[in-house]
Amino acid sequence: MVGTRRAAAVYQKCPCNAARDEGARVTEKLRAIDELGARLKTYEGRPAAVAGRGKDPVNLPMIRHWCEAMGDTGPAYEGPDAIAPPTMLQAWTMGGLSGHEGRSAAYDELLTLLDDAGCTSVVATDCEQEYVRALRPGDEVTFDTLIESVSERKTTKLGTGYFVTTRTDIRVGQELAGTHRFRILKYAPAPRKQPPRPKRPRPVVNRDNAGFWEGVEQRRLLVQRCTDCATLRFPWLPGCNSCGSPDWDTVEARGEGTVYSYVVMHHPPFPAFTASDQAADAAGPYAVALIELAEGIRIISNVIGLPYDKVRIGLPVRLEFQSYDELVLPVFRALEEAV
Repeated sequence: MVGTRRAAAVYQKCPCNAARDEGARVTEKLRAIDELGARLKTYEGRPAAVAGRGKDPVNLPMIRHWCEAMGDTGPAYEGPDAIAPPTMLQAWTMGGLSGHEGRSAAYDELLTLLDDAGCTSVVATDCEQEYVRALRPGDEVTFDTLIESVSERKTTKLGTGYFVTTRTDIRVGQELAGTHRFRILKYAPAPRKQPPRPKRPRPVVNRDNAGFWEGVEQRRLLVQRCTDCATLRFPWLPGCNSCGSPDWDTVEARGEGTVYSYVVMHHPPFPAFTASDQAADAAGPYAVALIELAEGIRIISNVIGLPYDKVRIGLPVRLEFQSYDELVLPVFRALEEAV
């Protein structure tokens, strides 16, 4: 027994081939990540934009629009001695939809490296501003931007990637007006967990309609019949619509019918019906039909066996029972001769 235990202990210490292979794969992956990080670091300190120029001088209309949008009623931002709100610092450097001509190749190369590594998504995370002097209407703004830092590989809820920080120095003439740091996360999106497939709504079963749903569970479509005047009725009700009698029994419908009317549901989409709807065999709109049975009563259901856009008034159908996540429902299949 002692020898057996010693042998088992020695066996447990031996690394298996699968563990070695997995370790090698992890090491190779980490090496590739480190190589990418090292390449990204070489871009720190390189220019992202050189000799940029604001597209407009500092001006009162833009100041007024900014203050109205921000709800800032400070008296310093209007009148003959107005200054621009300090937080407008970046606004004077923006290139609009056409961008700026001074953007360097280095920044584009950096973003391309990240794209090629799978970090194809981007989100702006934060900015920092330092104000040195006030900007006044008429000031002509120039700026230079450099790639200040690239972080190590980071994992966030959005995904895994790198934070890239740029620093823009804004000047009026040779005088520094302020500094703007802007940080983005370039990342590979984290795999999204597939949400559970939605289920069809469950019917509200009460004492008035319980018999109908018990029949459906048994694959029988039961119709109420008044025992006084023999009038059939659907949906199930506690009393007869014709004579008011509360007494009734049931008959089983033969299941033959035609489409009396229908609508096609486009919006809002409801995956429980669209993605699993056998009428369309694909996600998308679906038809809701009012079926007139041979017995003369009408029932709302789905038509299966043909696409939703082929459903027509007068289409002959036959009753079937389908299971949807353990819920049995009566549906109607278009007859082959009609299809």
